[in-house]
Amino acid sequence: MKRIHKKVDDPLWKAVLEQTFVHFLRFMFSDADMVFDLERPFDYLDKEFESLFPPEANGKGIRYVDKLVKVFLKDGSEQFVLCHIEVQSSKGKGDLAERMFQYFYKITDRYRAPVTAIAILADGNRNYLPKVYFKEFMGTSLRYEFNSYKILDQDESTLRANDNPFSVVVLTALLAILNKDLTDQQLRDMKHDLYHEMMHRKMDKETRQGLYDFLAYYVSFDNQDSLVIFEQELKEKLGRSDIMGTQEYLLDKAERKGIEKGVLKGKREERAKADTEKKASAIKMLQSGFDTKLIADILNLSVEEIEKLK
Repeated sequence: MKRIHKKVDDPLWKAVLEQTFVHFLRFMFSDADMVFDLERPFDYLDKEFESLFPPEANGKGIRYVDKLVKVFLKDGSEQFVLCHIEVQSSKGKGDLAERMFQYFYKITDRYRAPVTAIAILADGNRNYLPKVYFKEFMGTSLRYEFNSYKILDQDESTLRANDNPFSVVVLTALLAILNKDLTDQQLRDMKHDLYHEMMHRKMDKETRQGLYDFLAYYVSFDNQDSLVIFEQELKEKLGRSDIMGTQEYLLDKAERKGIEKGVLKGKREERAKADTEKKASAIKMLQSGFDTKLIADILNLSVEEIEKLK
């Protein structure tokens, strides 16, 4: 079979970070449970970040993803931390350190809050590891350091032994870097292996969905029939016909290509309608004097969502 240089879908990082963010914090910071209030919902500031850094008019070829998240601390105060994560899948212009500093000072100026910055480097250049921005002129100097996580430097066996669900994300990216020229059959085998790694870890349904989407679609098949075969093999393996599927990822792809747009859009509208009906039921229960936590349990909503409805 012909070997093809497989393409990776960088924007999937944005989705998987949001769907696994608790696990991401624990993966990156050993003391995450002591520092962050992981019971409070995160605030994903994608639109706010774009207002600070509008996309360039000609952004063709840019291979990085930015995710700005407001995270509350666990010291009982209202203080919060803004975490900036960047995924760099190619060396690009070599200006990552400078951009990280620009992000830092603009975010700090806007929110007046501490910022922890993490650059996840998903490129294949072992010598590329920016983590410091330094400027000096006539006795005035500036040094900015940020967290830099190089996927290529990670050990595969260590990732497999790590029970944190986010380790599967890193393992997927690592194998994509190490195995660029695979046949579709070899890629299917790799995805089955990653699926087993995912199933061995404990996580909620949303996290599992995010991991599945990432391992299934981050590296694309040359022939899309191979994707259908892969999903069919999972169905047979699981003994049921309802594997997790592609959700918003394939919806966006289909809308861009104009393929089955009406059907997929209809499914999204059905989900939106169901959410609206849930909230309407919650309001009626609040008016009838039901306890907030009880409503949340019955309708499968968060306590924060119920509080907002008040």
